[in-house]
Amino acid sequence: MKIKSVIVLGLGKVGTLVGTLLHKTGFEVTGADIYEKENLPFPTIKTDMANTDNFSEQLKSFDAVISCLPYSYNINVAKAAHKLGIHYFDLTEDVPTTKAIIEMSKSAKSVMAPQCGLAPGFIAIVGASLASNFTKIRSIKLRVGALPQNPTGLLGYAFNWSPEGVVNEYLNDCEVIENGQHKLVSPMEWIEQLFIHGIQLEAFTTSGGLGTMCETYLGKVDNLDYKSIRYPGHVQQMNFFFHELLMREDRKRAGEILTNAKPAVNEDVVYVHASAEGLQGTQLFREEFVNAYYPITIDGKQWRAISWTTAASACAIMEMVNSGSLPDKGFIKQEDISLNDFLKTKNGRLYNGENHGGDL
Repeated sequence: MKIKSVIVLGLGKVGTLVGTLLHKTGFEVTGADIYEKENLPFPTIKTDMANTDNFSEQLKSFDAVISCLPYSYNINVAKAAHKLGIHYFDLTEDVPTTKAIIEMSKSAKSVMAPQCGLAPGFIAIVGASLASNFTKIRSIKLRVGALPQNPTGLLGYAFNWSPEGVVNEYLNDCEVIENGQHKLVSPMEWIEQLFIHGIQLEAFTTSGGLGTMCETYLGKVDNLDYKSIRYPGHVQQMNFFFHELLMREDRKRAGEILTNAKPAVNEDVVYVHASAEGLQGTQLFREEFVNAYYPITIDGKQWRAISWTTAASACAIMEMVNSGSLPDKGFIKQEDISLNDFLKTKNGRLYNGENHGGDL
């Protein structure tokens, strides 16, 4: 089934850009949000996202839906899409949500593609591409961080992403493969130092960034893990906040305190550091994909790095389903997506510094 019409649920920063990019790519886009939205290049409707009974009615006239809502809404959206047989995409990093969608996809007549953002999402595409160059893979290490360009204070952070999502990543168990075994390990551990373009950073385990890669690479890689990148000292402060002050016992309040202390900024940067090690023939070798992404301008408006890297990834994957370079039904694993094909799409080219709809 080709995709002609798309409904975008949730018109925050990322959702608005998803709708804008899809519109510019040639899709017929409608946005939906609980609040009135004006001055967008596509029509919008006002709807109560909490009323899940309405989802089937809202979605039935579209070929695809992409949820940019908080992860807790996504299962109900996915159920409605599955029932209607329309393509489903989302940006979730929540592991139980993805597992529920995988079960739905076994009987799906259309695509079920969660985790289409940056991490999980783009980082898995990169990691799989690196790993494909080895005859035997010793390790795959994936690191991503969305940070302020000009950090202040001991945390050196700004909440440009969902506080609910960040808190879950810091507190939920993390899937890894260690010495060939699929395990769960604690978040905010395995702290390491790394440098990107001369900037000293730290990385530590967080939940959800690997998507389905542990299942895919079990038996194929000795070690696989995902870590979030932060400025040095951040993880020590967050361990104090969540564990010594016991804020882990009230996640909602923890998110409120953190966003009040470290609100969003426009001048952000997204760091990506992926590597794979192993044998290429008989030679032990390491390959890397390392980059820093900054805000860009599209149609005269500046978009934060975290917004466009997330939105462009999801839109590129929808392009690939529409073009036939990805399957048109069933569950899509991010690690099964060709990096080369991804970077050739109109939206994937943003990762190469090419802007198909505005100024860089």
